[in-house]
Order: sequence, then C-alpha cells, then structure tokens
Amino acid sequence: MNTHTLKKILIANRGEIACRIMRTAKQMGLITVAVYSDADKHAQHVKMADEAYHVGPAPSKDSYLVTDKIIHIAKTSGADCIHPGYGFLSENSEFAKACEANNIAFIGPLASSIEAMGSKTRAKEIMAAANVPLVPGYYGDNQDPTFLQSEAEKIGYPVLIKAAFGGGGKGMRVVEQAKDFISALEGAQREAIAGFGNDLVLLERYVNQPRHVEVQVFADNHGNCVYLGDRDCSLQRRHQKVIEEAPAPGLSDALRKEMGEAAVRCALAINYRGAGTVEFLLCGDEFFFMEMNTRLQVEHPVTEMVTGVDLVNWQINIAAGQTLPLTQSDIQLQGHSFEARIYAEDPSNEFIPCSGVIESLNTPLNNEFVRIDTGIAQGDEISPYYDPMIAKLIVHDDDREQALGRLRQALEQFHLAGFSTNIGFLHNLASHPRFAEGAPSTHFIAEQGDALVSVDSAALEKAQLIAAFAYLETLSAKNEAVQSASPWQQLSGFTLNAPQKVDVPFKDLTISGVKTKTGYVVTHNEKSFDIAGSVNQNVCNVFIDGEKFTAHVSHFDSSISVMFASLQIKLALNTKHYISSHENDALPLAAPLNGTVVKHLVDVGSTITKGDAVVIIEAMKMEYTLNAPHDGILQSYCFDEGELVSHGALLAIVEDTTAQEAS
Repeated sequence: MNTHTLKKILIANRGEIACRIMRTAKQMGLITVAVYSDADKHAQHVKMADEAYHVGPAPSKDSYLVTDKIIHIAKTSGADCIHPGYGFLSENSEFAKACEANNIAFIGPLASSIEAMGSKTRAKEIMAAANVPLVPGYYGDNQDPTFLQSEAEKIGYPVLIKAAFGGGGKGMRVVEQAKDFISALEGAQREAIAGFGNDLVLLERYVNQPRHVEVQVFADNHGNCVYLGDRDCSLQRRHQKVIEEAPAPGLSDALRKEMGEAAVRCALAINYRGAGTVEFLLCGDEFFFMEMNTRLQVEHPVTEMVTGVDLVNWQINIAAGQTLPLTQSDIQLQGHSFEARIYAEDPSNEFIPCSGVIESLNTPLNNEFVRIDTGIAQGDEISPYYDPMIAKLIVHDDDREQALGRLRQALEQFHLAGFSTNIGFLHNLASHPRFAEGAPSTHFIAEQGDALVSVDSAALEKAQLIAAFAYLETLSAKNEAVQSASPWQQLSGFTLNAPQKVDVPFKDLTISGVKTKTGYVVTHNEKSFDIAGSVNQNVCNVFIDGEKFTAHVSHFDSSISVMFASLQIKLALNTKHYISSHENDALPLAAPLNGTVVKHLVDVGSTITKGDAVVIIEAMKMEYTLNAPHDGILQSYCFDEGELVSHGALLAIVEDTTAQEAS
C-alpha cells in the first residue's frame, strides 16, 4: 500500500465519538465533515464540523445506517476518507467495500477482516486454528429452534445465547432453565435483526464469575502488529460496560504478556490493520476468547491515558499507508486510568433509558488528570432514537488507588439536570470496598442489587434542604422586587412585623421556612436547621447549621433540580400547572419510555394471569417486556406492531376479572 496524504475526513457517526474523532482530525489539519439526522440537526458534532450534511430521518436505519447515503455525501463533499466511529457502520464489511469501490479510504480494517470476525461462529474457528482457548459451545449455522435447544442441553444450563453478528449486550440472553429457552431465543433473534440485520445466534456455556479483560491491538499494512496493554471491563449491567480501567488489575506479568501475544496472533490470523480489540473471559489464570471488535472501542481513552498514544491519530495515519510509529518494546504503560460511562437512564428503575432536554450541565475541568469525551451541551435534547450514553469521564493518576480517588471526585463534580442519569450509581460503584480491592467479576453489579442504586439518606436530606433554601431565596427575591415597587404590596409568606412560616410546596415533602436576619430556619421532618448562604448563577453556597456545602441548583416553574456531590434530585412543585410524570406509573401496561411496539405476545380475547408477558417495546436499542397487571382478559392493543409510542401511553387493555369474581 502506498503512503498518501488524507485531507478531508467524513465521520459517519454522531455524539461523543464523532466529536472525539474531529478533535484529532482538526489537530492533524484535516477538514471535517459531519452527517446528521433530523433529530441531530442542532447536535454538537454538527456545530463542531467544518461541513455538515443531512443524511435522513431520525431512525438510524433510515440515516446513519444507509451506506448509499453516506457514500453519496462523501463524494459530494470531496471527502477522501471515512471514519465510522463505533456502532452503526463501523463493523459492516459491505460499507468497507463500498468505500474501497469509490476510492475512499476506510479508516478501519479490510472488509475481509471484518467478515472474519463479524461472524462469531467463523471467528471461533479461526481462533481455534490460532491455538487460542475457546469456551465450549455451538457455533454452527443450523438455526432450527429444536436443534439449538438440543445443543443447549448438551452444553448444560445455564447457557448463553449470543447474536453471531452482535455486540454491546444486544441479542444476548442468559437461559437458566430449558423451559425458557425458546422465548429467550426469539427475543435474542429479534434484537439481533433490529440491531445488526442478521438473526444468526450461537450458544456458549455460561461461565460463572469470570472477569472481562480485553487487549488493544494495532496493526499496519506492512505486517507489523503490537498490543497496547489490556483493559478490565468487568463492571457491566445488562451485558454493557459502565466502568473500565487500564491496565487490568491483578494480572501477573507472564499472564499479561501471554494474553497480549494471543491477541496479536488473532490480528495476524485475519490480516488485520488499524485498531482492534480482542476480548477474553478471564477465569483465574485461564482465559477464553470471546470476540474481536474490529473497530475503535468506546473505552479506548483509558489505553490512551496509560500509553500516551492518540489511537485516532494512529488510525488515520495507518489508513494513509504509514507504518506503526512504535515497536512492542517501545510501548510502556504509565500509571492507571478509569473510564465511567455517563448514561441517560434511571438506575432505580432497572436502568431504563431516559430522554429529554439538558436543563443544566456542569462538569469537572479538563486537565492532565481528568478528560471528558462528550457530544452534549446545556440545552441539547437527548433523543430516544439512539444509545443513551451521553458522555465518558476519564481519569488518570500514578496508581490505581489514586486514580480511583480522582474518579470519585470527578463524579461528584459532574452535574446534569433534566432527566435521570447514572452518575450516583457510578459513584456508588467507585466507592464500593470490593471494587477498591480490585476488579470483581462480571456478575458484581447484579449480585449487589439495590445496594448500588441506593441513595445516602444524609446526603438526600441535605439536597432537599438546599432545594428548600433555593426556593425561599427565589420567593424572597420576588418579594423584595414587589416591595421596591410599592411598600404596601408584598407576596404572601413574609410579613413586615413578624416572622411567618412559609410552606415550601414540594410534592410529597413537608418543609417550611421562617426568614431570619441572616437566612432561614427550615423545618424538615420535624427537625429545624439554620440555613444561610447565596444562590448565584445556579451555584448555591450554603451553610447548614454552620457546615458549608456547594451545589448546582436549577429552578423552574414546576420543579427544582439539585445536583449535590454525586446526587441528583428533582423535586416537583405543587402548582396548578404541574402534573407529575409519576402519575402514569400506576397505569397498567403503560409505555415506560418513548419507543416502538415490536411484538404482541398474546392474542386479543385470551385469558391471562397477572405477570404474563403481554407486549414488547424497543427503545434506545433495547427491548422491554410489559406484563399483565392483574388476572383478566386481553381486550385490545392500543398500538399496532411497528408503531411509535410516547412515554406513558397505554399499550393494551386487560379486563380485570378478579373484581367480577369477587362480586
């Protein structure tokens, strides 16, 4: 391959990864081109790019996943290379071929390499030939449900169903018992079709208490390949990573070297080029090949932090035909790094994705210890059409203990209001003694249960007091404004002659305040607190019984949001304009978020039992099953399969037969 200079890069992606690629591309002097859907017209990656082109409607299948549209925009704009980021078309061999056919450099591996690893069944065959250990399972093409169930019996339960062309936990099901196999298979195949366009699945023995350790490899077009250390990605929920770190803790030098060299063998076996990740299950000192991701990984920043290498810079140069700038002996790891993925989701409600407008955003400062990769800004809207990850918080320090301390501190400084996020959950993880000791297994989050989503009662009380103080300050400011216009006009709540109690109208809370010369006496849960301080540009500096606290506060007509330490709360105000979003919670079979109806599971007119699965909706690339709220007869579905539904919309009506039987 001849070396040539790339001048104009199209990023076939969106969000934080598009912005991250653009930063490096601009530093290298390339002109950047963005593509955007209807939902992303005002997105940050569009604002950041030198040029931007509309690519289609909001659903990714009609925009970011349409090869012909992307290629047409590249040719129209004069882009000589395309970076696919991760997800979308990044591991689509047909897209790589289309780039080559149109003389556009694809910043990724050859189409043949993608095809080799794109099918997990073929990948297993290649790895076996490369003498890499494999987990026992079935990796063939026979997809007959009865046959697959018989193979599951041979493997032994629990068994893991995985989409052969999938990733990120989509199209994956753990089956504990034979009776659940067929329904789990159908669900995995539906998600696989929706996410990857192919419903081929494979079966594996479900390995108990493993760690997820992966190795970053990099190869050029001249036969050179190196590994750039390893990463531990064991902290996962719903098979999706939430905190990653580099290097993986607790590995001996010999084991680390063995895994790195195995990863290089994997890459060389498929004539790889560019950045790739080989993922292993680690069980004690044994490791098993899981898959190779033929793209840049979400967690690549932790490798960059400990190696000092800009992996996107390397990707662009390798795509231009250059050789690797370092040999294996040149690569040295320095310190320790963590990455926490910030998701728009509600951890207290089974991590259900959230969407909405970012009402307020305050983040730690980027410096040598802290890095934030994001594609959002205050005022942006998080769409239900795409993955709910909105930012990545990356930290680095001399050793694991210090880096973990920096992660906790940075999470306490990352404040976002407008919808639920997982920031408090991440802080609970980073603060857990078991995690401080070293990386736990991939089951850690599931085993901890509600402990990781619990809210510290003392911190919650302080946040509620801060919210009350902010409300009283706003009320007092309005009062003073009226008084300045006329001494005889005054808002109810504060009188000229005597202190008067003001009830703070928080929904489901009893809080009141009395103004004093220096601040307020606030009564909450029958306890009184002396509170004084100030609110300036949404920053609240407050003394509660003499102890100082700082928080970010956003005050709206219907609510007050407080971001205090790693805690984010939104307190609804009782006003005539306010209708609580939780009023829909008790509605039977109501959509828990904006999404699409994908399957009706029960025929209309059927008798069903409380807890029976009735309807499945899909949102933000994941499926959600809604169950019958009581015994009864399914009267009707409110939406057809394929129809879009809004949060709170009634999906089906079940006639309650229990009340009739009682009468």
